[in-house]
Order: sequence, then C-alpha cells, then structure tokens
Amino acid sequence: MPSQPLTNALTIDVEDYFQVSALAPYIPRDQWETRECRVERNVDRILLMLGEQRTRATFFTLGWIAQRYPQLVRRIVDGGHELASHGYGHQRASEMTEADFSADVERAKKMLEDLSGQEVKGYRAPSFSIGESNLWAFDCLERAGYRYSSSIYPIRHDHYGMPDAPRFAHQVRAGLVELPVTTARFLNRNWPASGGGYFRLLPYPLSRWLLQKVNEIDRQPAIFYFHPWEIDAGQPRIPGISAKTRFRHYVNLQHTEGRLRRLIADFNWGRMDEVFLGSAAQLPLVKA
Repeated sequence: MPSQPLTNALTIDVEDYFQVSALAPYIPRDQWETRECRVERNVDRILLMLGEQRTRATFFTLGWIAQRYPQLVRRIVDGGHELASHGYGHQRASEMTEADFSADVERAKKMLEDLSGQEVKGYRAPSFSIGESNLWAFDCLERAGYRYSSSIYPIRHDHYGMPDAPRFAHQVRAGLVELPVTTARFLNRNWPASGGGYFRLLPYPLSRWLLQKVNEIDRQPAIFYFHPWEIDAGQPRIPGISAKTRFRHYVNLQHTEGRLRRLIADFNWGRMDEVFLGSAAQLPLVKA
C-alpha cells in the first residue's frame, strides 16, 4: 500500500524589500520610513493566492511591519493562517547582545499578540542568524514563552548556516523545538531545498524533486519559505549595490508567483504549529 503524502509547512517571512539583510549596507535603518512600502499589497496577493488554493500557512511577521499595518495582521489571522514572530526590527541575532535580543523577541511577541488576539508560538531569526556562536538565543526564546524556533539553516553559506546541526525537528530546550528549514542530503553534504533565492534560481522541477526526496526518502515534512518582495518584480531597484547582491535579490522575480502556484498544487501544505507541535513532546532533545 502506498504511503500517505506528508503535509509540509509553508512559511512566509513578512518583511519589505528595503529590510533585506543583504541590502543593509546600502539602505540605512533610519531611511526605512522614507522608503516606498510595498509589503501590504504583496501580502494581500499571497493571501489571495493561498485562499484560491485553500492552503494555510505561517507568516513570520516583523513587529515593525505589524505596528504600521495592523489591519494586515488581522487579515492574516482571519484567513486561518498562523501568525508568528520574525523579531521586531530585522536585526540579525548574531549581531545583537543577549539582552538586546531578549528585548527584541519579547517586544515582537507582545505586539503581535496584542494586535491579533492570539498566542504567538513561533519565531524565526532574520537571515537564520542563530548558530554556534549565539545558542544562548534559545534561552531567551524559552523565557519569552515561544514554543518553537525556525532559525537554523543546516548548510554552509557566506551569510549564515550551521551545517552540522540536525536537519529535522528536535527539541533544544524542554518545551522549545527547533524546526530547521529543509535541506536535501547527497554527496555527503546538505543542500538547500526550502525556498528563498535558491527557489528563484533553480529550475522548478529541481526544487520539486528535492522536496519529494525529503518526503519520500527521509519521510519527513518539509519547511518551505519565501518573502513577499519575491513576487514583486516591480519593486524599486537599489542603486550602487554589488553585482552579487543584485543577482541574488532580483533574479527571476517575475517567475516566482507562477512557481509558487505550481508548488502549492504539487504538495500538501499546512501551518507550522499544526504540522509539528502536536508531536513535539516525542522529538529528540539535542541540547544546544
């Protein structure tokens, strides 16, 4: 008898194009208020797409965005989606002190809960910036009342990554689960298989094959992520950025929404909390 298809977790990191970590050297934080905000219209397009395909997802939302667009937060929740935290101001956890990080994740959680009227269970660090040098971040998340994190990317990358970390869901503290974004294992190495720039760069059939491998061979649910700005080919172009940054940020923006529609149709999808937290107590404890 063929095995039942797994339900994977679809996630959206709610930030605007000018808040991306790779653009931080070119767009000072004190200029954010002067930039054209496009996040609301892009999230509304995503909500419409998910509604058409009867799919629920998890929205890791910046407190900075939620504070300025409270009605957007309510539309996310009213659509049956999970509201989770992306921190307040999109500062990398690896560039913050423990005290500053703790204040950031507590502020974001309280703000999102006040706006939505629902418990915020999950957190994702900007740029997957929890790694070997700042594992104290899990203590901060546990104290703040989060139930899971999705902040470690077990790959080698020039901006982030913890390649020796477990690839799949595990407990890092009693009551706190880490849900790493998905990688595929071959040639004795972990390869990205969970979205972002790789999804825009690689041919769609390859991305689909990688996720199928995780579902069918590893028998694990996948975690896929993308950003609202990745479906926005008309976003402003930032002058003066390096060729590498320009390529990474703008490659294939015009094709992303079509690929996402195919992805949603090709797999079963759900919210992070519903896919993972029901069995959290049975997950192995890997004390970090």
